[in-house]
Amino acid sequence: MNNRRLHSRRGVAPIIATLLLVAIAVVGGAIVFAYSQNFFSSSQISGKPNIESLKVVGYDGRDIAGGLFDHNGLAIVPTAGGVSDNLKSSGEFVTAYLKNDSVQAVTLGEVRLGGATFDYVAAPTALAAGDYGVYAGTALITSPVGEIQPGQTATVVMNLGENMKIGRDAQFKITTTNGAVFVGTVVIGQQSG
Repeated sequence: MNNRRLHSRRGVAPIIATLLLVAIAVVGGAIVFAYSQNFFSSSQISGKPNIESLKVVGYDGRDIAGGLFDHNGLAIVPTAGGVSDNLKSSGEFVTAYLKNDSVQAVTLGEVRLGGATFDYVAAPTALAAGDYGVYAGTALITSPVGEIQPGQTATVVMNLGENMKIGRDAQFKITTTNGAVFVGTVVIGQQSG
């Protein structure tokens, strides 16, 4: 008789272990569910998401005597290309073509090229060295901030504040007012896009 009692007791331990594992799994699932519900409800309260997407579709860093052109090849009238002398000199222009692929307007905060920071100027009569303007087509955007509308391709025109040698690769970096960073490379003396 003792053998039967011991034999029947061995069958209870796996059942208790299985019940404990199921209980632990249910409690763990409940904790994950409660956490995710709290996470999603708090993100809904914070407002609309600020997902920004700018695409650098090209640039124009050529050293030419003529004017500069927008992303469609149309001349930007108020700018002059400078002197063709194998050097992009201070006071000459470099352009970058940006497309806003997000569903909301993107406001440019900081624009950098080759380590130099450029200041935004709304509707200038002429861009001074170290300044930049934003063109939609060939028309200057005259808003108090450099803003690119959804789906719009804009031309950022930068007036160089320092000399840059032809053939130099310069990093082009844009930081939006929401903190998103977009980077491209401009080869001085060349055009792309």
